[in-house]
Amino acid sequence: MIPLTPTAFAEAAANVYDSVLGEGLADLRRMPSTVIDEGPQRTVRHYHASDAAPRPAPVLLVPPLAAPAICFDLRRGCSVAEHLVQGGRPTYLVDYGEIEYADRALGLEHWIEEVVPRAIRAASEDAGGRPVHVVGWCLGGILTLLALGADPELPVASVALIASPFDFSKVPLVAPLRPIAAVTRGWGITQLYRLLGGAPAPLVKRGYQAAGFDKYLMKPWTVLSNLHDRELLAQIEAVDAFMDRMHAYPGRTFGQLYHRFFRTNDLADGTFAIHGGVLDLTVLKLPVLAVAGRGDGIAPVAACHHVEALLPRAKVELATAPGGHLGVLTGRRAAGTTWQLLDEFLDAGRRAKRAKPRKDAA
Repeated sequence: MIPLTPTAFAEAAANVYDSVLGEGLADLRRMPSTVIDEGPQRTVRHYHASDAAPRPAPVLLVPPLAAPAICFDLRRGCSVAEHLVQGGRPTYLVDYGEIEYADRALGLEHWIEEVVPRAIRAASEDAGGRPVHVVGWCLGGILTLLALGADPELPVASVALIASPFDFSKVPLVAPLRPIAAVTRGWGITQLYRLLGGAPAPLVKRGYQAAGFDKYLMKPWTVLSNLHDRELLAQIEAVDAFMDRMHAYPGRTFGQLYHRFFRTNDLADGTFAIHGGVLDLTVLKLPVLAVAGRGDGIAPVAACHHVEALLPRAKVELATAPGGHLGVLTGRRAAGTTWQLLDEFLDAGRRAKRAKPRKDAA
């Protein structure tokens, strides 16, 4: 450990006091919002507007399953929702809520055909019928594209994918397990999730920790070595609060994810069979941004950027930013990287929409 200067020592002492005996270091107040729509596994919130000059295009934030919706509102200063609201954008969030054992029969089609489409329509209607720009993190982005594959007429102007993998053969954590799963046909995992009714929240949390095992293992040393760094300690505290609120996966949904995504890599060709039909992503024509984290072990760059090959008719922008799976979305450097990319993408869509009438008129 590097010896602390007197000033750093005083800062470290104050941080320890606030962390242990005070109210904590992270400002975990959630951005104020109003519920505009509710249904099974669906609560759509509209964040209260700021004093910033309003921008017309509404944004809908779509989280992945199992992860709490606060991924988009981690803490003040590192909140995607806060950033968008302060930028004058009408901002909405769909929250799936707690998943219980009684929900074990819910499959991916519930989110693809019901939850995500209804949230999109609710946000669009609340915004005066304007199409929404969807921002999806991880599986939230995948579910959004599949929902559009099922119904291309949904009122969506564009989709921004943050850390959303579409080729699981390029995920190092999964690749070594696929030959074993091919031989066993996933038998052991199948029996386990059927017995448990899904993937319980504690197991989901351990899975996220295992994906970043090196960081998890080094966390005590990181904290002790940076007791003077209030921002870093606040971020660690906020991530811990996020991890403690992990949700469960419903049994049938988890089974589909395991067998269809991880084991057989069904998404890699841009089609997905469901209800006897096939969702075809190649028909989508809207603008798409795919941002991958350069340090992401769950959704590496190659796995995320594979989406370009699946959307030949869409205008796809590929980008990378620093950070792991959560960090690329809402880490301490996200404001100057991922959020800047997102702002440029959203503003480009607005400019293109405004420019189009002038071109047609000419």
